[in-house]
Amino acid sequence: MTVETQKETLGFQTEVKQLLHLMIHSLYSNKEIFLRELISNASDAEDKLRFAALKDDSLFENEPDLKIRLDYDKEANTVALTDNGIGMSRDDVIQNLGTIARSGTAEFLSQLTGDEKKDSKLIGQFGVGFYSAFIVADRVEVFTRRAGTPIEDGVHWESTGDGEFTIESVERPARGTQIVLHLKPDASEFADGWRLRNLVKKYSDHISFPVVMKAESEDDKEGEAEDETVNEATALWTLPRTEIKEEEYKGFYKHIAHDFEDPLTWSHNKVEGKLDYTSLLYIPARAPFDLYNREAPRGIKLYVQRVFIMDHAEQFLPLYLRFVKGVVDSNDLSLNVSREILQNDSTVENIKTALTKRVLDMLAKLAKKEPEQYQKFWDEFGTVMKEGPAEDFSNREKIGGLLRFASTHTGEPAQNVSLADYIGRMKDGQTKIYYITADNFTAAKSSPHLEIFRKKGVEVLILSDRIDEWMMGYLTEFDGKQLQDVARGELDLGEVETEEDKKHQEEATEAHKGLLERIKTALDDRVQEVRVTNRLTESPACLVVGDYDMGAQMKKIMEAAGQKVPESKPIFEINTDHPLVARLEQEKSDEQFTDLAAVLLDQATLASGEQLKDPGSYVSRLNRLLLDLSN
Repeated sequence: MTVETQKETLGFQTEVKQLLHLMIHSLYSNKEIFLRELISNASDAEDKLRFAALKDDSLFENEPDLKIRLDYDKEANTVALTDNGIGMSRDDVIQNLGTIARSGTAEFLSQLTGDEKKDSKLIGQFGVGFYSAFIVADRVEVFTRRAGTPIEDGVHWESTGDGEFTIESVERPARGTQIVLHLKPDASEFADGWRLRNLVKKYSDHISFPVVMKAESEDDKEGEAEDETVNEATALWTLPRTEIKEEEYKGFYKHIAHDFEDPLTWSHNKVEGKLDYTSLLYIPARAPFDLYNREAPRGIKLYVQRVFIMDHAEQFLPLYLRFVKGVVDSNDLSLNVSREILQNDSTVENIKTALTKRVLDMLAKLAKKEPEQYQKFWDEFGTVMKEGPAEDFSNREKIGGLLRFASTHTGEPAQNVSLADYIGRMKDGQTKIYYITADNFTAAKSSPHLEIFRKKGVEVLILSDRIDEWMMGYLTEFDGKQLQDVARGELDLGEVETEEDKKHQEEATEAHKGLLERIKTALDDRVQEVRVTNRLTESPACLVVGDYDMGAQMKKIMEAAGQKVPESKPIFEINTDHPLVARLEQEKSDEQFTDLAAVLLDQATLASGEQLKDPGSYVSRLNRLLLDLSN
């Protein structure tokens, strides 16, 4: 039957145009990766067919042997890659080859700088896939038919990568996809059997499907050569660790992660006994652009008895470990397992528990043996790891040991201090781990709440990520030691605070009882309590958050999310040794007393990182006080 041709010319999505332009220029110095990306995509298509055929083996169309074919033509200056995998329909082609259906793409593109070296790394982590063909080709043709559809439903797609593509219906007897690259003149090196074989060995040796080429005959006559497999075609994770080279592990990571950089570390493990599964897990060197999008596809590749089941099996690791790449191959799950079944399967839950522990142990080992590499990991993924204490209560202690913080001890914003480091430097008599949260490092470092700690030489951890206050609500102790926010509740300094210090505070509270009551009356309902401080040595006053009240960081997060913030009043602590407080106590005029008390409260509010509700009133009061001083 003759196919009625429906040829259309369509435009690429805007993001595709941008990505094509930047990728072609940024990755041109590493042209050969196009073959790795295309073979990787072909392998995925074979996997998807094998999975779909579990329910309907007619999709094999009497051709059950899955393979990827690589051909070249020196005279025509072309390279063709053919798979007999799942194939694509017309709609699939438009969706997959004309658009990038990934949330955050525009944000990713905005991060590109124009610096080719930097941009190539960013583009690498985005995963360029099919579009890498345009690095070496000035024209690309795709011939495809989805398995199980009629021969006349074949599709021919063609583009020169300049903003448009054409698509038409064609007859295609074979299922799967063929990509024909019409090479640029300066990329003709790839229309060569020896070059292609070497690239397959270098980048795709671990692909579990055979990559076949015509054997090179001595007289190079066409038609006489037989097919030969040019890769090992063995699933890497099924081999014993002793038989796998480091470069093979790295190459496999780049295949499954579509990453250009080597991983930081990996763990390959076979479990036999109550559970029977193999895992190969990797920690990437760089965070993906959509790391903070909790809805983005995540998870590791799932195989059951070496048959691919799904790409993003999120059920095997908790959300805070969403950056981990790898595969898990289970013999305990059914081949027809679905996402819904995975949600409620006890075997999956047991594997998840074991894999989570393995990832945390892998990170702990990296931190111990290669602290510089671990610091690189923390700089990329630390904020996500901070989600752990809330999400994974059973591993809270392990996660706590992996956290890193800035500190008054180092005086730098870099987060490189562990809780174990802190404990090792604790003062005699110190029983708690002290920390402060703020919008940024500078604000925290200059907070009046740190004054007593500077005087006593006690280290305080500085937490300035938006997630920190929320995290510390779940990380209340580590190694048997309580963590205390220095700006919350009563400050317990333990034995670091001398008996003389305690006595001085008690006496000051008694001696200035009338002042405390007068301030509370003057400030009316703006504070819940006024008391003498044991925190301050230089500042006149500070605000303290109640034990069960929400801090400034959490308030801002809730406000930004459009949620109602619970009403709460701060505790107002005053330093009775400060000249301003002494001046306040001597003030006879109730009006001026109220102004001065309110100014001290507003200044303490600003120092705590919060916004004034009525900045105009603050300015008016300050101006009145300044005028009174000048008279």
